[in-house]
Amino acid sequence: MNTTPSSTLHFTSTTTSDGIAERTFTLGEISGVLWSPESATDGAPLLLMGHGGGLHQYAPGLVSGARRAVAGDGSGDGSGDGFTVAAIDAPGHGDRPRSDQDQRQVDATRRTRAAGERALVLGGGGSAGNAWLIGVTAGLFDAGLDVTEADLIIGTSAGSTAAAQITSATSAELLANILAAAPQPRTAPVGSDGGRVPIRPAANHMEKSTAVIGAAEDAADMRRRMGAWALETDAASHSSAQTQWRAIVAARLPSQRWPQRRMLITAVDAHTGEPVVFDRHSGVDLVDAVAASCASGFAYSIGDSRYIDGGYRRNENADLAAGYARVLVLSPFGGRSRHPLDWGMHLATQIDELRARGSRVETIFPDSNSRDAFGINVMDPSTRPPAARTGYDQGRALVEQLTEFWH
Repeated sequence: MNTTPSSTLHFTSTTTSDGIAERTFTLGEISGVLWSPESATDGAPLLLMGHGGGLHQYAPGLVSGARRAVAGDGSGDGSGDGFTVAAIDAPGHGDRPRSDQDQRQVDATRRTRAAGERALVLGGGGSAGNAWLIGVTAGLFDAGLDVTEADLIIGTSAGSTAAAQITSATSAELLANILAAAPQPRTAPVGSDGGRVPIRPAANHMEKSTAVIGAAEDAADMRRRMGAWALETDAASHSSAQTQWRAIVAARLPSQRWPQRRMLITAVDAHTGEPVVFDRHSGVDLVDAVAASCASGFAYSIGDSRYIDGGYRRNENADLAAGYARVLVLSPFGGRSRHPLDWGMHLATQIDELRARGSRVETIFPDSNSRDAFGINVMDPSTRPPAARTGYDQGRALVEQLTEFWH
């Protein structure tokens, strides 16, 4: 063992309460705490505990968890066959020295935490996904949990339509409208939230977009290629498609005004491939922001700029909720992505990023009944009523599990 001064363990204090000994120590520049039964003998298993970003070795949740682990039998008196528990401050946290980079990260975490408590993330998922999102929020509400009152709502593609809808009408009203809508034959391809738009067939779009993903070097390159393809192939029909698509989106929104609460709508600049986030301060009409976020397969114009579907950034864009204490993600695609894992576009990566900055995250994915309702083509408007019904059932079933988390 290396016993140079920088790696020598020094115990600096010892206190005892309820049969549990608590000893602080230093190991070089690292400070930590060791909890053990007061009458501990050699050979007890050692449990190492960590804390979330921005916290420290004496974070309340960590201390209570450590003492329970030491107690072992749950009595709290240290007499059970429990663990010896050690916790140290992570780099840049607690009593450890901070570099300039560490301090910037701590400051950023504190700033974003001040922004709000609860964030609701609504991912993309086509016509079926939009209806499922409405169904889930309606089911949760009917069972006693209103997640639409979140401090922040993030909408992507079909989720952007849902975000605009639930901030201007009740989920119950929206669900009733879906279930009451008369079935209509599909006479034209549909956009990513279910409205018909005279653009290339969905099968051709899927085939081409898969080819673009396969040829791209990384996510940024993929977005540039998607934008270039959209600009190139919709030139002839752009004017008529733009007018029709805007009218379709406008008709789906109960209100065309941005809500006062914070809402983010994602898109991608078709010319540069750069991600874009619209909010009520962007100087963009809500209808245009949603139409751009849902522009799957063509480039939507806002002023002199053109935009493609926000799902080309990430299907959920949950990482935009960084700093919020609790983040609830509704993902019609179940967190999956067609992109390579190392591009960092899967929901699991976004959740890791959020948790690293101290957020608690819960997810809702379609269950087997909902997946059956989606069918093989989530763009088919005929899937909307069954997807909404199964989403409603899911919401009602999950309310007990989510109530403590949300409140």
